[in-house]
Amino acid sequence: MLLLEKASYYFSKKLPFALFVKPNQVQLNGVFQNTDELVEFSGQKGFVFSGFYNTKDVVLPFDSCEVIQENWSYEKQYQERISFSDSEGVEFKNLVQKGINAIVENQFEKVVLSRKIEIPNDAIDSIESFKNLVNTYSSAFRYLFYHPQIGLWMGATPEQLVKIKNGEFYTMALAGTQPYSEHIVWGEKEIKEQELVTDFIKNQIEDKVNTTKISDPITHRAGSIVHLKTDISGSIKSSIQPLDLVKALHPTSAVCGMPLQQARSFILEHEGYDRKYYSGYLGEWKGMENSDLFVNLRCCEFLENAVAVYVGCGITKDSIPEHEFIETFNKSRTIVSILVRG
Repeated sequence: MLLLEKASYYFSKKLPFALFVKPNQVQLNGVFQNTDELVEFSGQKGFVFSGFYNTKDVVLPFDSCEVIQENWSYEKQYQERISFSDSEGVEFKNLVQKGINAIVENQFEKVVLSRKIEIPNDAIDSIESFKNLVNTYSSAFRYLFYHPQIGLWMGATPEQLVKIKNGEFYTMALAGTQPYSEHIVWGEKEIKEQELVTDFIKNQIEDKVNTTKISDPITHRAGSIVHLKTDISGSIKSSIQPLDLVKALHPTSAVCGMPLQQARSFILEHEGYDRKYYSGYLGEWKGMENSDLFVNLRCCEFLENAVAVYVGCGITKDSIPEHEFIETFNKSRTIVSILVRG
């Protein structure tokens, strides 16, 4: 495919680019910047790549980039898959227990804790892996992003941060996780966690929107796992700038916790690593006209000698450390299962 070849060329020249396919679509989109300048995002139209906290939020501006689309067509071939050893169980379970203890002590109501799994990069091919990603997770937002000052990232996220079109908005509350099966039963812990995310979003946007429509929770499949999802939509007040709505939503309690400040402080103090762009947001930004942003979940970063896979889970007072570790392992398979050697 021409866009994949162009991305490989840009990567070899250390020039920024983004490839992405929207959920349930087959059109591959490419945005290519002909200089290595890092343009910080402040509302410009373009492809946005924003971090969890205190990062350089980047945009590839549409008015100075080459923007190309082509239909996705790829014949799957046999490729050697990657195996890995997940040996961080004790450390992560201890972190989860600290989070549970803090909730019991009323420091906050919920916190989202995460970990980074590093897989030795034995000639893992990012383009071939991206092909697998696009084919495997058709209902997700799939992307490959590169900037020489940021690095090479890839992901397939099931969660929309916000969609804005002509003054109307759509977002979702997504929480609770379990492996896919024919008969899904949600426990009290997952139902409560999903309610907390929904309530957080309602409270954050209530002074910025005129009307809000909230659906009942449904089971939403994302590859080999499922979540509880509530759809939230409505109209934005004419006095509100669209970027203000984004700032109100990010980070949601689905990636941070609530109350926001207390949960984020706990994460920064105890998680033990820098999330960088994991649990940030990314996608097309055209302001009120037509914007489509997603939360950067189910993602990885290509390091010099490893691929770092980022995974997390929501912790409430009812959490069980062993179960939360298993949840992160299941989520990691989204990325690990599509990585291939060149």
